[in-house]
Amino acid sequence: MSYPAAPLFTDVAEAPDGGAAHWLTASDGVRIRIGHWRPSTGARGTVLLFPGRTEYVEKYGPAAGDLAARGLATLAIDWRGQGLADRLQQDPRPGHIGHFADYQKDVAAALESAIALDLPQPFFLVAHSMGGCIGLRALTEGLPVAAAAFTGPMWDIDLSPPKRLLARWVTSLGLALGQGNRLMLSTRPDNYVLYQPFDDNALTTDPEMYRFMQRQLQEHPDLGLGGPSMRWLNEALQETTDLARQPAPDLPCLTFLGTAESIVSARAIRTRMAGWPRGRLEMVEGARHEVMMEGPATRARAFDQMAAFFSEAAGA
Repeated sequence: MSYPAAPLFTDVAEAPDGGAAHWLTASDGVRIRIGHWRPSTGARGTVLLFPGRTEYVEKYGPAAGDLAARGLATLAIDWRGQGLADRLQQDPRPGHIGHFADYQKDVAAALESAIALDLPQPFFLVAHSMGGCIGLRALTEGLPVAAAAFTGPMWDIDLSPPKRLLARWVTSLGLALGQGNRLMLSTRPDNYVLYQPFDDNALTTDPEMYRFMQRQLQEHPDLGLGGPSMRWLNEALQETTDLARQPAPDLPCLTFLGTAESIVSARAIRTRMAGWPRGRLEMVEGARHEVMMEGPATRARAFDQMAAFFSEAAGA
């Protein structure tokens, strides 16, 4: 099967040569985008890379290079409602979703494309933040991967009990009033890295990576996304609550959690990994939310651990 070519912004991706992007159409007609890269020689599998909310294919160009250096191909996804995928409402700035289960239609389309494009198998999952929530659901539904790795997975959002109650009340009221597509209170329509100074950011301690993210959005504003809609937050809280009740999938899992995490719930991650029989939790000292966007030494350790973990899982 062939897929229409899609833009791939190689000027800002800092990715390996030879990458390509394609448009896919999910089962409900929503158009999404994938980008993929292969190692020049000796491919021993493909990482299905599930990005977080607000993210896009090009942001993981450096990760694709790190994985290629370790013999792994990469396929990354623009989820519906973000990146260059179809935005789901007239105002493209809020991160919006109809139902969280809709993301699984994107997973199915991406998996089908990985097989049709003859990307090397076995497949492995690497999922960050919101992608970790989507990825955990996909694993419970039988995503055919040999092993999974998560970084700062959104298995719950870091909200105090009073803020959680308020968020549920506000979003439920917004939905009841037909305002679910509106930007969530206290959030902004601009992308986080374009208004948040580096010194106070919650994503990375590495200034070069922060400038890398800023440059991508300055050069290609269409990739940007603002805060979540009321419906997105309402759906996310329901989905994480439901996933917390599900048993751990029966496959090897490696999860990275920065000791300075402040966006997703560290407690939910520790609880999940404590109950994952074939799981291992790696604490990353000093790291913030995006372990794959931290400094060179931290990134190298994380990708070395992922590659070794995947190799062991594939051998087993």
